[in-house]
Amino acid sequence: MVLQCQAAKEKGTHMMKRSFFSVTAPRLQVDSLPGVLPDSVRIETPRQIMLLIEETADNGNAMMLRKGDPVKTGQKISLSTDSKAYAISTVTGTITHIEPFPGESGKQFTAVSVAVSKEADPDESFATYCDSPSLEGAVNLLGCLPGSPAFEIFMDADKPIKTIVINAMDQDLFIITAQYALTAFYHNLTQGIQHLKTITGVEKVVIAAPQDAIQGYGDIGASVMGIDKGYPEGLPHLIAQRVAGHEIPVGKDFQDFGMAFLGVEAVASLGRSFQNKKPARTKMVTFMDKNGNRSLVSTIVGTPIRDILKRFDLGLNDQDRIIIGGPLNGYSTYTDAFPIRPDTDAILLQDKDDVAFVSDYPCINCGDCVRVCPARVPVNMLIRFLEAGQYEEAAENYDLYSCLECGLCSYVCVARIPIFQSIKLAKYELGRAATGEAADE
Repeated sequence: MVLQCQAAKEKGTHMMKRSFFSVTAPRLQVDSLPGVLPDSVRIETPRQIMLLIEETADNGNAMMLRKGDPVKTGQKISLSTDSKAYAISTVTGTITHIEPFPGESGKQFTAVSVAVSKEADPDESFATYCDSPSLEGAVNLLGCLPGSPAFEIFMDADKPIKTIVINAMDQDLFIITAQYALTAFYHNLTQGIQHLKTITGVEKVVIAAPQDAIQGYGDIGASVMGIDKGYPEGLPHLIAQRVAGHEIPVGKDFQDFGMAFLGVEAVASLGRSFQNKKPARTKMVTFMDKNGNRSLVSTIVGTPIRDILKRFDLGLNDQDRIIIGGPLNGYSTYTDAFPIRPDTDAILLQDKDDVAFVSDYPCINCGDCVRVCPARVPVNMLIRFLEAGQYEEAAENYDLYSCLECGLCSYVCVARIPIFQSIKLAKYELGRAATGEAADE
């Protein structure tokens, strides 16, 4: 995890029972698409891809995958027969490596590398599913479509979903991926909404779209809600309040109020997959180089970032950073071998000279973080407990779990304290402790 906020400035447990957040006026303006839809830059299929499965290979189950195994385009890849985690191969080829791969915020993956064959051999499982679509089949086959649609949330009978919210708002500054998908993939989105209703049985669908882009969607099969483009108004937690008509209490999630969120690219990918009777494999990504030049990139899931850099004839120097996501809530990766994942919306390069200075200087109690926080968390008090490693006290007394992780606190911090990263670390450590306690019971 890294602090990206200075670059953004230069470029443009027990929980509290009070409300989850109280909306304040947005502080930053989110970028808009140009008047003329830009062309995307196509990245050719690489010689080798890497697919990440969110599970470790030493899970105690017999491994299904072996080095040298062939895979087909569209084939589901799991580590074991009992595994719920999987990837969908976007190429035909041969497995060359199966190895651990560290992710962000303590996540552990297994990386499956595939050498790409010249000839594509499609797997027929998805075509068979299209003839008789079901929710269970969607959970087992569609979770790795570009945009990462989470169909498993519709399986919980105790929390029935009554409203699907398709979020067409980009989740950080500089990113235009969602806006592009909303405009460029209109036909696929319309089809995706119809298939989504069929698979889930949910008829009420709402598209949360930028206020200046809500015209002309009357026949799309969903109602359209205009969202102010001031950041962080497009984050799901704030949209959820508008859909529900009231604030979301701490300790509750969207499902408790009958809501499910899906990204606009995920739904468009669903429509494209059914139209072609094969899983969509192309992901749209906003790419920004070290000089702030921005492009929309089209590439298959699994493409290493180094292939994108090669396409733009770019190199990296020692201590330069590759940031997955935007400048406020993105995270850095240590290698250009990191692959495009189904949920990768943006990649930012940061020159080592532009990396924000992070200080261990104590909080000066200026109050800027409190004033800017859309959840009205007492950040100035919260960070004191986080720096001392007193995570449970932070959650109990200073609303750690009210944070919606927008990153504005780090952006405005005069003392350059990595507040956002401290919050992410605290949530991770508390979650790991809770998982350990549950395993011991």
